[in-house]
Amino acid sequence: MSRSATTADDILTCARTLILAGGYNGFSYADIAKVVGIRNASIHHHFPTKPDLVRTLVSRYRAEAAAAIAALERNVPEPAAQLRAYTGYWEACITDATAPFCVCALLAGQIPVLPDDVVVEVRAHFRALSAWLTSVLGRGARAGTLRLAGTPDAEAEAFMATVHGAMLSARAYGDPAMFGLITRPLLERLAP
Repeated sequence: MSRSATTADDILTCARTLILAGGYNGFSYADIAKVVGIRNASIHHHFPTKPDLVRTLVSRYRAEAAAAIAALERNVPEPAAQLRAYTGYWEACITDATAPFCVCALLAGQIPVLPDDVVVEVRAHFRALSAWLTSVLGRGARAGTLRLAGTPDAEAEAFMATVHGAMLSARAYGDPAMFGLITRPLLERLAP
């Protein structure tokens, strides 16, 4: 890997951390430069504007999420187990603070102040996640392993909102256990 690619990755990693800590407006290129140990001009070389940086970050985040979901589909065939694995992933990330919040969920709360090209990426993440959850819930309902109270697409939206809301509650209370406290009843309702 070239030094340039490493620098770009370091910038993106730092920006992700700063976004999770303070949101879109909670960091500047100067903050990244200080952490990464480079000049602002170096950041502008890789990402001419902050919207370019955040759009790239969200695009990569979406690709990582798609790869993780594909791996989950390959390795965990049963729909209820897929839902448990998905929530288990987030519960572990919140507990050990490796990823205490979904980047796109955090940015979704800031859509009114985000640049349009970042909004497009954030919304695409939600649409992809919703489509996957709809598929999982539909397969589980057809197989008789999941009990849905509504249509698969409505249940997918409720599931996604519950998971993201549980992230928010864990952060608000400063208690990672809140995530499981909120998501476990949802899983028990769907897969009794």
